[in-house]
Amino acid sequence: MKRLGIRIGFWSIISVFTVIICRAQDGNQSVPSDSVIAMTTEAFDTVQWYTMFANIPRDWGRWYDISFRRERVHEWLIIGGLTVATILTDDITYTPSEKFYHSSTQAKKWSDFCANIGDGTTQFALAGSFGAYGLLFKDQKALRTGSQIVQAVLASGAVIQVLKHVTGRESPFVRSTPTGIWKVLPNQIDYHRKVPFFDAYPSGHICTSLATVIVIAENYPDLKWIRPAGYAFTTLVGLGMLSNGIHWVSDYPLGLFIGYYFGMLAAHPEGVPVTESDDGRLKVHILPHISPIGTGATLSMIF
Repeated sequence: MKRLGIRIGFWSIISVFTVIICRAQDGNQSVPSDSVIAMTTEAFDTVQWYTMFANIPRDWGRWYDISFRRERVHEWLIIGGLTVATILTDDITYTPSEKFYHSSTQAKKWSDFCANIGDGTTQFALAGSFGAYGLLFKDQKALRTGSQIVQAVLASGAVIQVLKHVTGRESPFVRSTPTGIWKVLPNQIDYHRKVPFFDAYPSGHICTSLATVIVIAENYPDLKWIRPAGYAFTTLVGLGMLSNGIHWVSDYPLGLFIGYYFGMLAAHPEGVPVTESDDGRLKVHILPHISPIGTGATLSMIF
């Protein structure tokens, strides 16, 4: 009965959250956010049951086209730099988190709860809730949002799984070294027999959590609270997984990058910008630096 009550409470919260968002804006309004080219989306408003699946191959192609361009080199440098830096500190960040997890029953409970927010259940529940609202009230925006959540989760999740099967990194709770062993291109039979020994990098939980936030925020750009609230929940997912030993901090940068772009691609079938613009937004550049006193890197930020 307790488990049933928790599930009913969970679905109630999801339903209320969906209604609040859908009622806050007119269901027929479609306003691109400031992160996207201001293009009409009327041609993409009608959603069919298969749209979420039919668009996935297109998203894979567009993600490859957008990500592996000269204009994106600085983003990959940032991701690589953050990943290397956090790998060097993974043992330092995981050890106290592990102690916290085992410090009490409540610590375990809340850590597992936060981690489970990103396991797909919440994402698909939100998608179902938006879809149900859209069907019930004939709201195309809600239908589109639900469809795009599923699309983003499945498309990004597939990429994450390929990377997991290639990198083969140990999860913290089964680590055999302070920062976990990497077994590149592991035996796939061993992988499926002992998944935690190979599937830490990158984080799928953090990826799909952020992708879901982006889809909802891009469909309802006038609701400014969605992004900070969504980012807060995504942070809780990351802390929960670090605490219970599912992921290292260094598993997150690439997962966040993939989740962000697949969320944007799903939310904007009309296209997203692929080149830098002179719109005054922050640009970050990392360049090698050599001087008589040593070598290093130069970080420049243009506002």
